[in-house]
Amino acid sequence: MGVSGASGTPYAAAVLRALLAAGQGVDLVVSRASRLTLLDETGISFRDAHWRDDLRQWLARGADGKPDTFDVPPEALADVRYWAAGDLAAGPSSGSYATRGMLIVPASTACVAGVALGLSKDLLQRTASVTLKEGRRLVVCVRETPLNGQTLKHLVSLDEAGASVLPASPAFYAGATHIQDLVDFVAGRVLDAADVPHQLYRRWKGELGGASGGE
Repeated sequence: MGVSGASGTPYAAAVLRALLAAGQGVDLVVSRASRLTLLDETGISFRDAHWRDDLRQWLARGADGKPDTFDVPPEALADVRYWAAGDLAAGPSSGSYATRGMLIVPASTACVAGVALGLSKDLLQRTASVTLKEGRRLVVCVRETPLNGQTLKHLVSLDEAGASVLPASPAFYAGATHIQDLVDFVAGRVLDAADVPHQLYRRWKGELGGASGGE
């Protein structure tokens, strides 16, 4: 999973919590730009040398920014392997490093452009390029509005390359009553695209007032 510099760090936290709850091991890359966004949206300074403590604080926060909304014990992060964004020799930079695929949540337009053009300027972009070349699943949760023509072309390029382009567009039919519900809907759709089971939102049943809580 890669986290880029777009606004939307609560989306990333919700996806990470759900991945760990589903028993998924996670290789995590947090871009340099995303650290500025994380600091602005949560007040957390994410540091390579203290990533485990900082990540735990981040995952404990709700979408409203309040700390300790979620219980994240230290052992919950046992399945996370963290890689520094500048480490281009990291495991995920190689196609021989086995993964199921990659999620980029949120994906900034700069990140989208870098992946679409194959720039590989940091580990996040390099890992996305590897994911595509190996034919693995890449889900790009783009968070920007409005989208200009150049970004739309980049998104089409990613779609043509086999990526799933998933705008961070919350829906309201699932009965959201809190900001976290809207965040969880987007996170759930990301996980749907990755075939990861979850219980983050009520599913539509095809009838008015009939969203379902089942899988």
